[in-house]
Amino acid sequence: MSKTHFRKVFKSDHLGQADLEDFNEEGSRLIFTISHVNQENDVAVAGRKGNFNIAYFKEKIKPLVLNATNSKVMKGLCGGSPFVEDWQNVLVQLYIDPSVKMKGEMVGGVRIRTKTPVVTKPVLTPDEPAMWQSALDAYKRDGSLEKVLSRRSISDAHQKLIKDTCDAE
Repeated sequence: MSKTHFRKVFKSDHLGQADLEDFNEEGSRLIFTISHVNQENDVAVAGRKGNFNIAYFKEKIKPLVLNATNSKVMKGLCGGSPFVEDWQNVLVQLYIDPSVKMKGEMVGGVRIRTKTPVVTKPVLTPDEPAMWQSALDAYKRDGSLEKVLSRRSISDAHQKLIKDTCDAE
C-alpha cells in the first residue's frame, strides 16, 4: 500500500524531504547529477523571499535549495572551490537527515553526502540473451561498442566475442 507524506500537500517548487521519501520507497539510491548551481535573488522558498544558491539536476527532479551545510559539502566535492560556477556536472548522493532543525525545531531535511557516490555499471554477459543481442546489433550498426560501454561494463573477452561474432556474419 502506498502512503502519502503529510508534506506532499504543501506544494513546493524545490526538492524536499517528502520528495526524497517517494524515491526511497521506490528503492532509489538517491544518486543524481547536479548540472549547475545558480545564485538567485528575490526567490520564494518555503513561503519567504530571499537570495539562495539553487542546484539544478540533469535528472527530472525538482531543484534543491542549498543551505549553508549543503553549500559547504558542494565546495568539498568540487575541489574546494567556493564558486558556484564551478559546481557543475557533480554526481551527488542525497539523503534525509532527521536531525535538521529549523527555528529550533527538528523538522528533518535533505542533505548531500560528503563523498562522491561510486556508481558501477551492470556487467553484460551472454547470459542475458536480449541485452547481448542488443550489444551485437549496436556493434553492427555503429561499428563500435562505445554506446553500449557507456551503459554497461563488458570484459575484454566478451568484447572480442561480440566483435568476432559480428565479423563472422
